[in-house]
Amino acid sequence: MKSVQFFSENGYIVKRAQQIEVLRHPAVGGLWSHCGWNSTLESIVKGVPLIYRPFQSEWKVNAAYIVISVWETWIQLESEVERGKVKRAVKRLIVDEEGAEMRERALVLKEKFNASLTSGGSSYLALDEFVKYLKTKVEMLKTIDHIELYGSTLIL
Repeated sequence: MKSVQFFSENGYIVKRAQQIEVLRHPAVGGLWSHCGWNSTLESIVKGVPLIYRPFQSEWKVNAAYIVISVWETWIQLESEVERGKVKRAVKRLIVDEEGAEMRERALVLKEKFNASLTSGGSSYLALDEFVKYLKTKVEMLKTIDHIELYGSTLIL
């Protein structure tokens, strides 16, 4: 990470770092997030559970459907952010058995994500099908010698 400044025995402060870089570090036990799509996916890719506090737009939808209903690897902070609530959420995630279970589920999701990208994986196959579809459309376009659009003809 760039511009690392020593903070204490327990942590560092950086001026700027890519979130995915931070999540890659083995000392990271969780991520505080607004539950935006990028943060949510990056946490899955790296197998890191979330403490989240959505407060606008699709963040609430992401939280309600994806995080709570499907993945079950996250702790939601509700209402106002207060010191005691934050402390309890961090304790649940880092210290309590519940947090250990969330980290295990997060690692399972990471493995599923990685498997989807390998040859024969769901994402790999879906992208392959999409490329085949585009190739058929390109071949079809090669057979067209003109296009009529709104009464005008374009000769190809």
